[in-house]
Amino acid sequence: MNKLVLTIFLMTSLWSVAAAEKDRLDQILQSPHRSEAHKARDQYRHPKQTLEFFDVKPYMTVVEIWPGAGWYTEILAPYLQAEGILYAAHFSEDSSVPYFKKSLAKFKQKLASEPKIYGQVKVTVLNPPEQLAIAPEGSVDRVLTFRNVHNWMKAGTAKQVFAAMFKALRPGGLLGVVEHRANPETAVDPQAKSGYVHEQTVIAFAKQAGFELLDKSEINRNPKDSAQHPKGVWTLPPSLRLGDQDKEKYQKIGESDRMTLKFIKPFNKQRAL
Repeated sequence: MNKLVLTIFLMTSLWSVAAAEKDRLDQILQSPHRSEAHKARDQYRHPKQTLEFFDVKPYMTVVEIWPGAGWYTEILAPYLQAEGILYAAHFSEDSSVPYFKKSLAKFKQKLASEPKIYGQVKVTVLNPPEQLAIAPEGSVDRVLTFRNVHNWMKAGTAKQVFAAMFKALRPGGLLGVVEHRANPETAVDPQAKSGYVHEQTVIAFAKQAGFELLDKSEINRNPKDSAQHPKGVWTLPPSLRLGDQDKEKYQKIGESDRMTLKFIKPFNKQRAL
């Protein structure tokens, strides 16, 4: 086989693998195990494009940070089931926060209800600053967190969480962050009480932990969102904290404007700073 034929063969093989992965994601997104309400949010969360941007492959070891009710778990679990590993770093059963305990219980109930889909998910604990072992050190290809940074800022634990994510990743592994994006013209709130976070704040937390910014994407951008609302990000769907007050207005805006950032754990850094 000459070099040209070999090159064409390899390129065709890689294209076929990539096409199969995309088809697999499409099948999962349309699967009946996802409710119609969850599917309706795809227009705002762009899960396929987001996971492709984070370069998540079905054979990888992935940590999903604070998965909540499992919106992304519904996609990641079947995608990684055959070849990969999914860690769901959730709340602690011993948490003093009732919401955390209730959320964890519902998540575990969800996993138990469909073992064919979720039976391989490994539930770990992220309860900063005490419990930070989200996965074995240096064992993970991807760590993904969706709209969580503001919670850690409010609790004053963002530094510890970013260090834990750095520790879990293998050198060359990627951290994917999606977060509500603050208007850059507004003052920085160290506690992110509105739920919106400045992009540079997230980058600073990541760099402090030892990460390097690899790329940005506007996949989850929403130009209709001013990021300045009476009840913060929770003014918008799906929360609609104002109830019927200006409901139509906020529904037309849709879900929040979000940054989508991709960081790498450099090969020459083994521990968070």
